[in-house]
Amino acid sequence: MSDMLLFSPMTIRGVTLKNRIVVPPMHQYSAEKGFPTDWHLMNAGKFAAGGAGLVIVESTKVERRGCGTIGDLGIWDDKFIAPLSRLVGFIKQQNAVAGIQLGHSGRKARASRPWEGDRPLERTAEIEDWDAWTPVAPSAIAHSERWPVPRALDTHEVKDLVAAWGQAARRAHAAGFEVLELHGAHGYLVHEFLSGRSNQRSDEYGGSEANRMRFLIEVTEAVRAHWPDHKPLFVRLSVEDNAGWGPEQSARLARILKAKGVDVIDCSSGGISEMAPILGKEIKYNYQVPLAEYVRAHADIMTMAVGLIIHGDQAEQILRDKQADLIAVGREILNNPNWPMDAALKLGVEGPFRNVPPQFGYWLGTRAKRGFGTQPSTWQNGLRETGPKADERLAGG
Repeated sequence: MSDMLLFSPMTIRGVTLKNRIVVPPMHQYSAEKGFPTDWHLMNAGKFAAGGAGLVIVESTKVERRGCGTIGDLGIWDDKFIAPLSRLVGFIKQQNAVAGIQLGHSGRKARASRPWEGDRPLERTAEIEDWDAWTPVAPSAIAHSERWPVPRALDTHEVKDLVAAWGQAARRAHAAGFEVLELHGAHGYLVHEFLSGRSNQRSDEYGGSEANRMRFLIEVTEAVRAHWPDHKPLFVRLSVEDNAGWGPEQSARLARILKAKGVDVIDCSSGGISEMAPILGKEIKYNYQVPLAEYVRAHADIMTMAVGLIIHGDQAEQILRDKQADLIAVGREILNNPNWPMDAALKLGVEGPFRNVPPQFGYWLGTRAKRGFGTQPSTWQNGLRETGPKADERLAGG
C-alpha cells in the first residue's frame, strides 16, 4: 500500500520529513559537564538509522542553573556547538531530520537521576558549583513537600532568561539542527510560569493568564529572532496539567504562539504536581491523543500526538482521523529502535527496507527475496500475511 499517511512526506516551512514518525526528546542523563558523549551519538543515531523522519535530541539546557541533574546536555555556551554538530551530522547521514529541544528545569533542578530515586540531590565534592546551581522558579514555592523551596527569580533575571533562550536558539542553528522545540511542559520552568499553582508573582510575569503566558511568548519571540524563518519551531505543552491549566488555556496560548512563529504543538500532560499525568483513572492506548485533537481543532495549528502509541496501525488511524499531524513514538522506540521499519512491514508499505540504511536494509531485502523468515518478530496476528504476495511485497527491498 502506498497511501499510508504515516509514511508520507511532510514539509513544514523549508524542511521536509520523509515520514510522520518523530522520536521525541527523552532525557538520557549521560552528558559530561553538559557535553554529549558517545552514548548520545549511539542513542540518536540508532533511531535515525531505524527510519524515523525526525529525531529530536533531549532537553538541552539554556543555562547551567537549568540542569535537572548530573548528566543534562547543555547549550549555554558556544563551546557546545561543535560537539552537538557531530550528532546532527550523523542523524542527517541516515536521511533523517535532526531536531533539538531547549529546556530549563526551574524548581525541579538539582535532582537525582530517576533511576537513582528521583529526589533532591545531596551535596558532594564532585559537584563543584553547588551554590551556583540553586533551583529557581517564578515564585518561592516548592514542587512538593519532598522538594526544596526554590529562589524566586527577579524581574531582570526573567528577562535575562528570555535572552538566554534566544542565544541557545542561535547555537542550535549554528550546530545545524533543522527543527527546534521549546519545552513548556512537565512542570519545568516555562510550565511553572504558566501555572497559577506555581506562579504567584505580582509583576508583569504573574497574576492574570496573559501575564503568566508572557514568559513563553517572549521566549518564542527571542528564539524566532535567532532561528531562521525556513526552520520549523515546535512547543511542547502539558495541555492538561491536572492543576488548573487545561485544554482551553492551551488552545488560547497556541493561537498566540502560532502568530509568533510556532508551527507545531507537541501535546503532553501533567508535571506541575506529583500527580501522575493521567486523563481519567486509566492509562490506555492513545490516552493523550485527545489533547492533540483538541488543540489542533481549536487553535488551527498542527499538533504532535504522544502517549502509549505502540503500533503502526494505531499511529496511522490517528492521522487518518485528523487527531494530529505527527506521531511521537517514545518508549516503544526505546524498546524497538527499528519501529518505523517494523511498522512499514506490518502496514504493507512497498519496499519497507528502502527507508533504512543499506548496511542492514540490503541484507534484510535479500533475505526477503528468498521468501522465508521475513516476518518481524513482533508481527501482529491480525496483520499476518503469508504466501507469494507477501514475499513479493517484502522483496521490494
